[in-house]
Amino acid sequence: MEKYIKKSDSVDIMLFAEGTYPYVKGGVSSWIHQLITGLPHYKFGIVFIGSKREDYKEISYKLPNNLTHLEVHYLFEENPKDNEKNFYSSKKLTKGDKRAFNKLEKLYEWFRYEKGEIPLGLRNIEFFTEELNEKDFLHSKEAWNFIERRYQENCPDIAFVDYFWTIRNIHKPIWQLSNIVKTLPKIGVLHSPSTGYAGFLGALVSYDRNIPFVLTEHGIYIRERKIDMLTASWIEYQKPSLIQQYEEFNYIKQIWVNFFEKIGKFAYSKASPIISLFNSARRIQASFGADINKTISIPNGVDVEDLKECIDKREEEIPKVVTLIGRVVPIKDIKTFIRAIKTASNYLPDIEGWIVGPTDEDRDYAEECSDMVETMDLKRNIKFLGFQNIKEILPKTGVLTLTSISEGMPLVILEGMASGVPCVTTDVGCCRELLFGGLNREDIEIGQAGFVTHIAKPNELAKAYLTILMNERVFKKFQRNGIERVNRFYTKREFLKTYDKIYRERMDNKWQE
Repeated sequence: MEKYIKKSDSVDIMLFAEGTYPYVKGGVSSWIHQLITGLPHYKFGIVFIGSKREDYKEISYKLPNNLTHLEVHYLFEENPKDNEKNFYSSKKLTKGDKRAFNKLEKLYEWFRYEKGEIPLGLRNIEFFTEELNEKDFLHSKEAWNFIERRYQENCPDIAFVDYFWTIRNIHKPIWQLSNIVKTLPKIGVLHSPSTGYAGFLGALVSYDRNIPFVLTEHGIYIRERKIDMLTASWIEYQKPSLIQQYEEFNYIKQIWVNFFEKIGKFAYSKASPIISLFNSARRIQASFGADINKTISIPNGVDVEDLKECIDKREEEIPKVVTLIGRVVPIKDIKTFIRAIKTASNYLPDIEGWIVGPTDEDRDYAEECSDMVETMDLKRNIKFLGFQNIKEILPKTGVLTLTSISEGMPLVILEGMASGVPCVTTDVGCCRELLFGGLNREDIEIGQAGFVTHIAKPNELAKAYLTILMNERVFKKFQRNGIERVNRFYTKREFLKTYDKIYRERMDNKWQE
């Protein structure tokens, strides 16, 4: 795969997509695609940041004509020349610039203890590209001494090899991201849909080129990284997992968490505005270091006119189908959904649970889910359907569900309500606000559009599914309220209008400077 899929000398808006568009469908990717196609008067660019080439398949979207620039980078590609054996045996270790490593010490102090303002080195791209280059950090005696010294200070009781490679793996992408900055085209506005590496890159470019930087958080990145840290394939250890001590693993995990917290604050420091999808998320952003005065909320929106055909296609009888649209990954808690369908099937034997989404992102977890279905004798009830056209799925659905342990503002819930499908979700993100109303008194007065349950409570989910599927009055009430709420408060037109205004104001200000 080439670095450049499309290349342009200039773009109006540059989006930084970490592990999402255009290689992964759904969720944030759908949001990005909606933004680009909905604002055709702007030229967009995408910098895709992935883990490893092997983790992604082909491009999953038809690229819009106004997406004029697309470059692809992988931060955790394995280099056979950069392994443990070659490092120790290398005769080409550089000496390293001691003055540069003294600056790195200050940078490290900020990352670990957050003392004072963000170091100038972190805001100055030349520090990474010229003063302390990637080769010196990865292959110099000064780098070895730096890591060894910090190991002795922080964690002499764990294996040095685990600490050594963790520090290198965490920080290596910083140099890769710094190199991306140097070759980017002319840009009007920067926009990242998350903090993490994408947000860090956006802030780096903004500091380096003085370009306005907009940050949107769909979920709170650091909270989600804490949740999936145990299953992240890019955290690798040199020692077999069976002989790792819990304390070692916990410390290594905490290093990653601390790193993501700090680069999140770096993104917050430069972004304006800092956007969340719902009001309560603004307080969470502030708790992680965002200036509350820079935070705003912009809800997702869906094309209600386009989804009306789903209502027209519905049969009169309520389908005994509960559909979960999402990736088969731990954060979506598919196993709890399977257990809920098992419980519900004791009362409604012909109930079906449809899982609509990819199974290749975490193959081990997907296989565990498939084994659960077989072990629990649910092959007649549970169907893994992979990617589907939601306009074909939703008219055949009686209840739309999410059993996630973390969400922001799921587009799929809005799509379900616009399609006339009552919803049952766990109490995460703004799901309660979507189903019960919370924007204002007018929203609340519309009434309930579904049920909200506790996380990982299959019995609660099963009870909610059965209440809707077996009670036409409840179904109709939730259906009517959901349609009204999404048409009044969550339309694609208002969503695009708001972002258009944000982009236009920042580009106007930039060209006036």
